[in-house]
Amino acid sequence: MEYVYAALMLHKLEKEVNEANVASVVKATGAEVNEAQVKALVASLADVNIEDAIKAAPVAVAAAAPAAEAAGGDDKKEKKAEPPSEKQEEAAMEGLSSLFG
Repeated sequence: MEYVYAALMLHKLEKEVNEANVASVVKATGAEVNEAQVKALVASLADVNIEDAIKAAPVAVAAAAPAAEAAGGDDKKEKKAEPPSEKQEEAAMEGLSSLFG
């Protein structure tokens, strides 16, 4: 998981997501670098638009629910968050699976 986090951090900082950079970030955390995992991650991300994958991730769907509730805060009743629909889950999983080929 630390390799994915390293790739996301590099993307956020607008740095190239390559083997050397991912290995450097992981090494800076104090974790031991597994070169095979670094190579596999970089290869699987070669054809992935990380920005689109982030937007399609399930976290984005879950984060939208509290914001929508806050916007309509007139109701005194406690609202329960609705689970994502099957189509939303399917779309999110497609985006997530594109990260891993």
